[in-house]
Amino acid sequence: MKRIISYYKKYIKAILLLVFVLIIQVQCELLLPEYTSNIVNIGLQQHGIVSSVPKIVDEETYATLLSLSDDRDKKKIAVSYELWNPKSDSQYNKKIQESNSNTKLVKNKENSYYILKNNVDILKLEPFMNDAFVNYARYYSSKMPEKFGKKMQFTEGKTIANFIKKQIGINMVAMIYKNNGIDINKLQTSYLWKTGGKMIFIAISTGILSIIVSLISSVVSSRISRDLRKDTFKNVLTFSNIEISKFSVASLISRCTNDIQQIQQTSIMGLRFVFYGPIMVICALIKIFTLDVSMLWIIVLAVAVTLISIFTIIRCAMPKFKYMQTLVDKLNLVSREIISGIEVNRVFGTNEFELNRFDNVNVDLKDTNLYTNRVVSLIPAIMTLIMNGVLLLIIWVGAHNINNGSIQVGDMIAFMQYAIQIIMAFLFISMMSVILPRAIISVNRVADVLECESVVKDEGSVTNFHKVGELEFENVSFRYEGASEDIINNITFSVKQGTTTAIIGSTGAGKSTIVNLIPRFMDITSGSIRLDGVELKDIPLKILREKVSIVLQKPVVFSGTISSNIEYAKPIKNIKNIIESAEIAQCTEFIESKEDGFDSEVSQDGSNLSGGQKQRLSIARALAKNSEIIIFDDCFSALDAKTDKRLRASIKERLSDKTLIIVAQRINTIRDADEILVLDNGEIVGRGSHKDLLKNCNVYYEIAKSQFTEEELLNEIK
Repeated sequence: MKRIISYYKKYIKAILLLVFVLIIQVQCELLLPEYTSNIVNIGLQQHGIVSSVPKIVDEETYATLLSLSDDRDKKKIAVSYELWNPKSDSQYNKKIQESNSNTKLVKNKENSYYILKNNVDILKLEPFMNDAFVNYARYYSSKMPEKFGKKMQFTEGKTIANFIKKQIGINMVAMIYKNNGIDINKLQTSYLWKTGGKMIFIAISTGILSIIVSLISSVVSSRISRDLRKDTFKNVLTFSNIEISKFSVASLISRCTNDIQQIQQTSIMGLRFVFYGPIMVICALIKIFTLDVSMLWIIVLAVAVTLISIFTIIRCAMPKFKYMQTLVDKLNLVSREIISGIEVNRVFGTNEFELNRFDNVNVDLKDTNLYTNRVVSLIPAIMTLIMNGVLLLIIWVGAHNINNGSIQVGDMIAFMQYAIQIIMAFLFISMMSVILPRAIISVNRVADVLECESVVKDEGSVTNFHKVGELEFENVSFRYEGASEDIINNITFSVKQGTTTAIIGSTGAGKSTIVNLIPRFMDITSGSIRLDGVELKDIPLKILREKVSIVLQKPVVFSGTISSNIEYAKPIKNIKNIIESAEIAQCTEFIESKEDGFDSEVSQDGSNLSGGQKQRLSIARALAKNSEIIIFDDCFSALDAKTDKRLRASIKERLSDKTLIIVAQRINTIRDADEILVLDNGEIVGRGSHKDLLKNCNVYYEIAKSQFTEEELLNEIK
C-alpha cells in the first residue's frame, strides 16, 4: 500500500491544486443556499430592502421616531443622519446633494428629509434603529390598528427576538419609503435580478471549477497508472522463473492490466470525492452554525444512520470483492489455456468440456458480481430514504419554529439545502467506500508485484575476463523452495571453447534445470558455476546474458517481420549478420519463398508460420546474437531429419569457435558431440562419446534402444 501511495507523492503539487480548486468550488456551491435564502427573506418578504436602517426619512417621521426612542438610541440615530431640504439653495444642502447618493431616492421635493450619512456603519446602527422602530410600531399600532394591521399587534412587556425586531424595522422602512414616493416594487425587482444574476454566475463558475477538478484528477490518475504499468512490467522482467511460477502468467497479466485499470478509475473518483466530501461537510456545518437554527440534531442523526448503513453494507461486500479478483485471475487462466490449446481442443473434440470449465468460472464470477451489485445498490436507496426523512423532519420542525417566530422561511430553506449538501457529501463518501475495497485489493495485488524481489540478485561487478566461453559446473545442486528433494544433485562438468557438449536424459531428469541455471533464470542451491573462471553471481546479469544465448524448447517469435525477429530489439539491422544467421539455421529456403523475403510480416505468436519455421527462426535469432556460449534446449524436435542433419552440419562448420551445449531427446542430434552427459533423476550417470556410452552406460543404451534397431546398435558399437 505504501509503495502505491508513493506514486501520488510525485504529483503532490497537482493534488494540492486540486484541493484548492475544490475548496473554491465548495464555497461557490455553499453560496447558492445563502442567496436562495436571501431571495425568500429579502427579495420576497422584505421587498428587496436589506437593512432596517432607512437611507432617507421624512422630517415628520424622523421627529416622531426620535421622540419615541430612549436616550441611547436617540443619540446614536441623531449623529447618523443629516437634514436635507431639496428646495433650499444653501451651500450646506448643495454639499449634501453632491456627496450623498441617497438624495436620489427622494421623489417628493416639497418636504425636508433626514439623509443617512455616507460614513455610517449600518450594521452597528441597526440594533439601535430596530429598538426605535419597535417603539414606533408599538405606539402607532395601538393608536392606529387599521393602518398597521394584525401583524403589528404587540403585547406590552413581551420580549421580542432580535430578528423579529429587524423584520419590524424593515417593514417600517418599507412604509417610510412608500410614503415618500419611493417605488418599492422597483427596489424588489432590482434586488431579485441582481441576486439571480449572481446565482447564475456562481453556478457557471461552479461548473467550470468542477471541470477543472475532473481534468486534474484524470491527468494525475492516468499518469500514475502509466507509471504503475511501467514499473510493474519492468519489475516482472527481472523475475526469475520462481517468481513467474509463484504469481502465474495469467495473474501477472491481470495485475498489470485489470488491477491497474481499477486503481486508475478509483483514483479519478477518489481524488475528487475523498477531498470533496470532508470539505463540503465541514464548510456546510460552518454555514449552518451561522444560521443560528436549532435543528443541527437532525443532521447528526442522519449522519449517524448513514455511517451505520454504509459500514454494514461494506462489511457484507468486502469478502466478495476479494473473491472476485481471484475469480478474474482464474477466468484469465482458463481463457488463456483454452485459447492457447485450441488445436488440441479441436482434435480431441473437447468443446463441450472446455465450455463447461469456462462456464463454471464465468457463472461463479457472475454470481459474485450480482451479489456485490445487489448489496451496493442498497446504498442509493438508503441514502434517498435518509435524505427524504431529513427533509420531512426539517420541514416539520422548521414549520413549528417559523410559527413560533424563531426563524424565517428563507433560513429553513437554506438549512434544507445545506443538509442535502451534507448528506450528498456522505453519499459521495459512501460511493468511495464501495469502490475503495475492491481498489484496495487491486492496490495490494499490484504492490505484491512491485515489492516482490527476484531471488536472482544482480549484484555482480566483474566485467573483465581472461578466458572466452568456458563453462564449469562444480558440485551443483538445485531444489525449489519448500521442496523435499533436489531437482539436480552434485552436477560436475566443464565445457571448453570450441567444443560441443550434449545433455540427454529422460523427461524430468533435470536437463532444462541445468540450462536455466546458466543464464541465472534460477540460482543454484549449492555448488558453483563459473563462466571464464568467474562465479556467475559475480557477473552482472546484462553481461552474463550477452555471453549466453539460448534457443528454448518451445519456439517464441514476436509480431513484426522476419528480420526484426532474427535481430531482435536491435534498432539498426546488420543485413549481413541476418542473412548469415538465417543460412546457418536453414531459414533461407522458406524466407525466399515469401514475397517480401526478410521483410515479410510475422503475425502475433507466429500464427502464419509452421512449427519448424518458428523453430528455425528462433535458432537464427540465437545465432545472430553472436554470444560466446549457445545453448540449444531440445529445439530440433520440430525439424525433419533432413533439415536437422543439414542444420547440425552447418553449425559444426560455421560455429567452430563457439561453446555449444545441446539438450536433446534424439540421439542422432547429439551423436557427434565432443562429450555427452547422461542424466537420470537429477544426477549424471554417464559421460563420454556416443560409442563409449553405448558400451558403458545402461541408461544411454536404453534411450538408444528406443530409437534404433538392434542391428543398428550393434553396428554403432563396432
